[in-house]
Amino acid sequence: MARIFAHRCVMTYDILLALAFFAFVTVFSPGPNNLMLMASGANFGLKRSVPHLLGVATGFPAMIVLVGLGVMQLFDAYPVSHTILKVASVAYMLWLAWKIANAAPPKEAQADSRPLTYLQAAAFQWVNPKAWSMALGAITLYATTRDLLAIVIVAGVYMLIGSCSATSWTVLGTGIRRLLAKPGRLTVFNWCMAALLLASLVPTFLATT
Repeated sequence: MARIFAHRCVMTYDILLALAFFAFVTVFSPGPNNLMLMASGANFGLKRSVPHLLGVATGFPAMIVLVGLGVMQLFDAYPVSHTILKVASVAYMLWLAWKIANAAPPKEAQADSRPLTYLQAAAFQWVNPKAWSMALGAITLYATTRDLLAIVIVAGVYMLIGSCSATSWTVLGTGIRRLLAKPGRLTVFNWCMAALLLASLVPTFLATT
């Protein structure tokens, strides 16, 4: 029994390391969340972007738990729901891209626009194709037993590493903000972020076709 327990501990440690690496690569790589956080940092600064940051950092782990506990069974039972999700994702992404592209300069933004709220950022995970791919991949690879503890561990690792990623991308945007003092530069930056936001969806949708 002692040997079996030790073996399981070693395997658990190896799996955790692999999961941490998988989470690091997936959350730090450019995607809708990170591009939006960088744009928020550039347009509104770090302090005003904190609710958005926290919504991403905690909203995605919550999504992992719910998906792991059986949300995907809905797609199996009603395949049309997957199509509805894709259509809703595209529509919402188009709206967000338009919002980013037309964001007001920092001085005007105080009155005319605002960053995403905590609930908006958390809810966004459910229409983010990359988030779905990450959640399904993490659960399939590292929560093979599908028990609650395994799912919670996966979600916990993502919350820890995701918080670092969300903070880093927001701070990066805040640093870039200094270079975007002129409205013309900020406009170009926002349009580039909007274009990259839409382009980030292409690999995900190609993989599902």
